[in-house]
Amino acid sequence: MSAITPAAVNEEIERFVRPQTFPLGIRMAAPGEPLPEKVRRPAQDMGIRVAICQTFSIARRYGWGLAVGRDDLSCPLAKTAFGFEQELPYYAEGNLACGMYTESEAAGARTEAEVPKFEFGAYERILIAPLGRASFEPHVVLVYANSAQVMRLVAAALYRTGGRLHSSFSARLDCADAVIETMRSQRPQVILPCYGDRIYGQTEDHEMAFAVPWGQAEDLLVGLRGTQQGGVRYPIPSWLRYTGEFPEKYRRLDTLWEEGRRDAGPGRPAGPGGPEGEGAASEPGKERSARPAGGRRAGGDP
Repeated sequence: MSAITPAAVNEEIERFVRPQTFPLGIRMAAPGEPLPEKVRRPAQDMGIRVAICQTFSIARRYGWGLAVGRDDLSCPLAKTAFGFEQELPYYAEGNLACGMYTESEAAGARTEAEVPKFEFGAYERILIAPLGRASFEPHVVLVYANSAQVMRLVAAALYRTGGRLHSSFSARLDCADAVIETMRSQRPQVILPCYGDRIYGQTEDHEMAFAVPWGQAEDLLVGLRGTQQGGVRYPIPSWLRYTGEFPEKYRRLDTLWEEGRRDAGPGRPAGPGGPEGEGAASEPGKERSARPAGGRRAGGDP
């Protein structure tokens, strides 16, 4: 492993970004690479086959580590893109996209051609775990978050280099964008969760994701600290030092209060009958209620 650990990266992402679910560490395991301890294999240990986006949600919501190979996968698109099965002409000709995502097979073929892909057989499994608990060095750090938190990560990723991030979207196979394209380009990616991720991964409408190659994880942390110091923070510090506007009927109360104070004169609070004491029997030296003769109160009290 490099000098920086997955747990250390996780700690600072949690501190500065505060995602709702666990940040993920993802590694592509080469053929023959031993599996880390305490990972579940969906087919063997859970009795199910899964989509890769589904494993992302299991790891980030349950906190489980997973090892997923060809026999664990249910998604034919992911099997093809991740090189667990050979790319067949039926796929390359656009048949899977046509009628659902594209108008024609030719348009579908263009869509499939642009999906990031690993070579067939290059990797045996994909390892996914909460970043803070990952016992392996990841190839990719993946964070699901809301758009403001993703913006925070984008700012951090650009802190040292400046410029802009460039990401591409197709509404399909976001797992390939997050893992394959990030590994291939060695650049951070903004990830738009695809249709399948929302169905099988149950990713929510407000969620996006951000992927960064492990080799740039330390730069990301420098950017998180630097932008925090510069004032780019999450939660966003809303500007609240202003005077608000209220409806005209509300403001009428202020006008009435001001008119009452003006009519009462300086230093005299206004009441419903005008200046204090106006209309009351209050000549100096006289009590407000008269006593009967003999110095007794009405009713014979002393």
